[in-house]
Amino acid sequence: MKIRHCGLACRSEETADRFYEKFLGLKKSERKTVPAALSGPLFGIPCDLAVLNYVGDEVHFEVFIHQGERPGAGSPTHICLEVENLAAFLERCRAMGVPVIRAPRGDQWITFVQDYDGNLFEIKVIAP
Repeated sequence: MKIRHCGLACRSEETADRFYEKFLGLKKSERKTVPAALSGPLFGIPCDLAVLNYVGDEVHFEVFIHQGERPGAGSPTHICLEVENLAAFLERCRAMGVPVIRAPRGDQWITFVQDYDGNLFEIKVIAP
């Protein structure tokens, strides 16, 4: 089994592009619309939803543009990403204004970041 894509919500195409294209370096590909006839029964959102796809070698985010409540707050839902160099990644977060959340666990730190719409990403370092 493998993950085919992760579906997330952002409040605008601008914030989605800023995080997924400019920050993560993914390519924006296909743009679709989920009609209200589907988004209502599936997601409880009774309107058409624009869907943007951002892809990389082994990752595919399906981002729904929706002005509703922001995700993240009070929810443990997240996606885990691996990076090669945590210090360089955190510096890139600071430079681009990406919120970083860290908490100690024993003698190590757990690191999460949020996209500009509140979606959470756990950050792990690629094991040598």
